[in-house]
Amino acid sequence: MAEEKTTAQVDETTQDAKETKVETQVQDPKEFLENFNWEKYEQGIERVDDSKLQEFETLVAKNFVDTADEEVVEGTVVYLTDREAIIDINAKSEGVISLNEFRYNPDLKVGDKVEVLIDIREDKSGQLVLSHRKARTIMAWDRVNAAHDKEEIVNGFVKCRTKGGMIVDVFGIEAFLPGSQIDVKPIRDYDQYVGKTMEFKVVKINHEFKNVVVSHKALIEADIEEQKKEIIGQLEKGQVLEGVVKNITSYGVFIDLGGVDGLIHITDLSWSRINHPNEVVELDQKLNVVILDFDDNKSRIQLGLKQLEKHPWDALSDEIKVGDKVKGKVVVIADYGAFIEVAEGVEGLIHVSEMSWSTHLRSAQDFVNVGDEVEAVVLTLDREDRKMSLGIKQLTPDPWTDITTKYPVASKHKGIVRNFTNFGVFVEMEEGIDGLIYISDLSWTKKIKHPSEFVTVGDTLEVEVLELDVEGRKLSLGHKQTTVNPWDKYETEFALDTVHKGAIAEIVDKGATVNFNEDIVAFVPTRHLEKEDGKKLVKGEEADFKIIEFNKEFKRVVASHTAIFREEEQRNVKAAVRKAAASADEAKPTLGDANEALQALKDKMDAAAKKK
Repeated sequence: MAEEKTTAQVDETTQDAKETKVETQVQDPKEFLENFNWEKYEQGIERVDDSKLQEFETLVAKNFVDTADEEVVEGTVVYLTDREAIIDINAKSEGVISLNEFRYNPDLKVGDKVEVLIDIREDKSGQLVLSHRKARTIMAWDRVNAAHDKEEIVNGFVKCRTKGGMIVDVFGIEAFLPGSQIDVKPIRDYDQYVGKTMEFKVVKINHEFKNVVVSHKALIEADIEEQKKEIIGQLEKGQVLEGVVKNITSYGVFIDLGGVDGLIHITDLSWSRINHPNEVVELDQKLNVVILDFDDNKSRIQLGLKQLEKHPWDALSDEIKVGDKVKGKVVVIADYGAFIEVAEGVEGLIHVSEMSWSTHLRSAQDFVNVGDEVEAVVLTLDREDRKMSLGIKQLTPDPWTDITTKYPVASKHKGIVRNFTNFGVFVEMEEGIDGLIYISDLSWTKKIKHPSEFVTVGDTLEVEVLELDVEGRKLSLGHKQTTVNPWDKYETEFALDTVHKGAIAEIVDKGATVNFNEDIVAFVPTRHLEKEDGKKLVKGEEADFKIIEFNKEFKRVVASHTAIFREEEQRNVKAAVRKAAASADEAKPTLGDANEALQALKDKMDAAAKKK
C-alpha cells in the first residue's frame, strides 16, 4: 500500500510539474503529445496541418533529449523519495536514479541540477533509467586533473575504511585518503569519518594505474604553520600554556599547543611515582602545562605538569620526625629494599636489612609486595635532600635483647637450615637469631667436604650452643655435640695392636681402605697389604688387620695385615735366639774350673822353678 501511495504521489507531482510548464510555454510538446489523438490521425479522421507538424518537430528537436545518444546531459531534480530521485532531462519521461548514487551529497534537494547519463531508455515498466554515477565518472578525470593542476579544493564523500586510510568519492572517482593525511594529529577512530563529506586537495594522480590520492591535512597545514610560527616566537621558559593531549606513550605524553607539539616526560607528570602516563592523563584532555626547556630552534619543547603544583616534600607535615610511625603503600621493590609512599609524592626507603632482625641476606620480595599497605618507623629524615629511610623490624622487640637467657652456652635447641657456605651452615633459631655451625661440628665421624653433603636448606637440626657473642651478635652452634662422641668408645675398642677382621673396600693411592664399621674406615699402606706368601691383598679379600696407629683428634686409623705374620716371625726369631743363647751358656767353663786350671798351671810353673 505504501508503494502504491508513493507511485501515486510521483504521478501527481509529475503532473503538477507538467502543468507548471504549460503556463510558461506557448505550446508544450508534452501537452501536444498528451492531447493528440493518434488513433484518429492514423485513420485519417483528423488531419493536421503540415505547418503544425513542422512546428512540433522543431519544438521536439529543441527541447527533447535524444535518449539514444550516450552523452552526459544536465537534469533537474523534480522529486525525492526515500530511495530514488526523479530527474527531468526534457525527455519523453522523467528518469529515475537511486539515492545511493548521491551518497556523497546528502544535501540533495528538489531543484538541484545534476549530470546524468541515460542508462536504460525504457525498463519493463516503461520508465527511463538514468545514472548519475556514470555521468560523474565520464566527467571526473577532467575535473580531477583540473583540480590538481589548479590546486583547487574539492568536495569528497568518505565511503569506507581501507588498509592504511580511507576511500573517498571525488567526482565519482574512488580516491585514496592516507591515514596520515586525514588530520595533523593522529587519528584514533577512522570510523568517525565514514559517511561524511569533507574538503580535500588532490595531491597525486597516477594516470597509468588511474589512482588518485587526496589530502585533508594539506588544507589545514598552511594555517597551522602560521599559527606555529606565532606560538614559537612567544615561547619562554616557565611560561604556562593550555594544550590538548595528542598522544600517550610509555615514556611520556605529547601535547598539542595549537600547532606546536611538546613532550611531558613521565617523570614530569606527577610528583608521585606512576607506571604509565595514562594513570594521570587521557587522550584529548585539555590541561595547563609549563615550559621547562626547548632547543635552539624550539622544535623540541620539554613540558611539565607536576611543576604547576607545590612539591610534596614542602607540604610534608613538620610534625613527622625520626622515631615516628608512618603508614604508606609499597610503590617499587628492588633487591636492596622497597620504596614506600608515605604521602603523595613523598617516598621513603626500607632497606632489606631493616625489614627483619635476621642477619642472613634475603630479598625485599620475601617481605612485601607492590601495593601493600605497611607501617614503618622513620629512621632518618633529611628534608633538604628530600630523603627518608624507614624500618619495619623496629616495630618488634630486638630478639637479641634477652639472648643469654634464651640461648645460654651448652643449651640444646632445634633450628632450620637457611643457607650454607663452604665453611659451614647457617641455622635460624627464630626470626632475627641465626647461628653458624662450622663444617667440623656437623659430624663426629664423617669427613664432609661441603655442607650440602650432610644437610639441605629447610632441614631441621638439633644444635647445641657452643659460643655466644652478644656484642657481635654471633651465635656459634654445633650439631655433633648433641650426640655422644663414638670415638671415645673407639679409642679403647681400636687401641694399638688390637686385631680386627675386615675386607678390602677400595684400592687407593699408596694403599687401600678397610671398613671396620660405619664410622671406622682404616687406611692400609701398600707395604702392609703383603701376605705371608708374598702376594698382596686385593679388593674384596677378607683378612685380619692389626691397628698400628689410632688418632682420635684427627680421626685417623692405620691398620696392617703384614704385621700379623711378621710379628709371629719375630716371635719365632726371638725364641730361637733365646734357645741358642741357652745352649751356649751350657758349653762355657765355670769360674771354679778356671780357678782350678789356673791353680794347676801355677803349680806346674812352681814345680818347674824348683827344678831349676
